[in-house]
This record gives sequence, C-alpha cells and structure tokens, in this order.
Amino acid sequence: MAFKGMLKDEDIAAALQHCAAADSFNHKEFFAKVGLAGKSTEDLKKAFYFVDQDKSGFIEEDELKLFLQTFSAGARALTDKETKVFLAAGDADGDGMIGVDEFTTLVKV
Repeated sequence: MAFKGMLKDEDIAAALQHCAAADSFNHKEFFAKVGLAGKSTEDLKKAFYFVDQDKSGFIEEDELKLFLQTFSAGARALTDKETKVFLAAGDADGDGMIGVDEFTTLVKV
C-alpha cells in the first residue's frame, strides 16, 4: 500500500467507509479522518506523488476520479459530481489540474 508507514490502516478503512456511498465524499472530512490533515508539508508532498499516478507533476481529473483507490484498491471511484467539486476546491490557478502546492494547501485548509 502506498501510504504504509504514513497513515494507519484503521484510519484509512474508517475514512473509506465514511464515504462509501456515491456522492458522499467530502475532501475535508476525508483528509481529517484518514489522518492527512495533521501531516507535515513534506508528508503531504509524498502523498501528492502517490495520487499523481502518471508522474506528470499534476493531479488531473482522471486521477482525481480514482483518488480513493490510491488508499485501497477496492475502493470506489468518485462520481463525476464529486470529482468536479474536488477539482474545483483544489485548482487554485484554474488550469484544470491540482499541483503539489495546491494539494498541500487543499489538505491543510
């Protein structure tokens, strides 16, 4: 698992359970429940690169849709609505992607 040693398995499981139903994902609640909200900027940058599956330096909409699967392969994909809300919350510069600094800000807010 990508987050081994950074996050507790039980926190990941609880966070995923909390948003198991379609259209129930809230990034602020998820970051708090999974334990990312309290992590250092360095740890958040590491987390960003786990989510940035294609290693482009940005999290694009297709990667964001599969965000929960970064934490557990069996997790659901985000709905289109959840994905768009999540992207809008993190895309501070309006380029349609979330960069590493945008991600760290999104998690800490």
